Amino acid sequence: MSFYFTLNTGSSSVKFALYKAQAEPDLFISGIIERLGPNARLKMQAPNADIVEELGHVDHAGAVVSIFTRVEPYLQGKSVVGIGHRIVHGGNAFYKPTELTSEVVQELEQLVPLAPLHQPYSLATIRAAKQVFPGVLQIGCFDTAFHAGHTFPNDAFAIPRHFYEEGVRRYGFHGLSFDYICSEMRREYPDVARGRLVIAHLGNGASMCAVEDGRSINASTSFSAVDGLPMGTRCGRLDPGVMLYLMQEKELSAAEIESIIYRRSGLLGLSEESSDMRVLEHSEELFSKQAINYYCYQIRREVGAMAASLEGIDALIFSAGIGENSARVRSSVCEPLEFLGITIDQEKNKANAPEIGTGPVRVFIMPTNEEQVIARAVAKAAMKTQQ
Repeated sequence: MSFYFTLNTGSSSVKFALYKAQAEPDLFISGIIERLGPNARLKMQAPNADIVEELGHVDHAGAVVSIFTRVEPYLQGKSVVGIGHRIVHGGNAFYKPTELTSEVVQELEQLVPLAPLHQPYSLATIRAAKQVFPGVLQIGCFDTAFHAGHTFPNDAFAIPRHFYEEGVRRYGFHGLSFDYICSEMRREYPDVARGRLVIAHLGNGASMCAVEDGRSINASTSFSAVDGLPMGTRCGRLDPGVMLYLMQEKELSAAEIESIIYRRSGLLGLSEESSDMRVLEHSEELFSKQAINYYCYQIRREVGAMAASLEGIDALIFSAGIGENSARVRSSVCEPLEFLGITIDQEKNKANAPEIGTGPVRVFIMPTNEEQVIARAVAKAAMKTQQ
């Protein structure tokens, strides 16, 4: 028996999983190194053991070494034959899982300006994995790839055309999550999966996707992963005039504005209390209540936009941390949408039941699993190399 590794790199964490290598990879170990920096912490679910360990100072490259050190005893001499990486931005060139050769990595470096808070960390993890696992097949899986092929109205901005040709366009993100949800819908609800789906990935990062017959039609995120819905610390949709005002009148630098829109806005900025929906839901503070109301309103607005782009809606699917666990958010989103055919059973909603809809539009709660999508891509690539 051999294994596949998956590495899902964020700005302050690296999620990892070890899978038994087979056609449908079988999860063996999973975990995360979170709070990267001076106070990094490892959490790992291994056979017959849940491990929590304070690591001290660890960066993204060091995280890969730490992960392998903790996992190696469980390999029992078996080899890792493929490693898959989640990469936020694939630009126009990478629209399917791709082997991470040195040439490909160089091309991905050119996309850093398009995803400055994500791409550099992914590249650091890739380089570290190549050192820890020399000669092992490494596959990149791109969040933007699921959205490749959008029509021009869903792909362009109304700015001078040459910017579009240079790559300033609506890419869309969270594609691995949407891919997984679509695969699960095909498996569990094949008739629904062929229809018009609106998928709400609501976590610390949040976005929505309009899907028809398993294909992305529209996405709420666009050129960057900050557009669209408000998120834990990201502002979401923002009038470009606000940026000009901050630069010209407040004389803020690009770095200061970046910090505001990526790290100090969203639920955190509106509530002035927390970016964590669980904290806000238990708060009695007015600003926290307003932050939740704003969040839910923007999701409802986006449901309408996605339904319009699909010319109708057959199912609404909630996923990711908030989508899977917050009955309050789901209720606040769905209750005013009866005019679209969306109604829910409140008892099923409170119980986080798999299906909570009562109207003509079916409403589902479905856990996402980006790592499984990555592992499947590695398995497919590894099998090709063996043929």
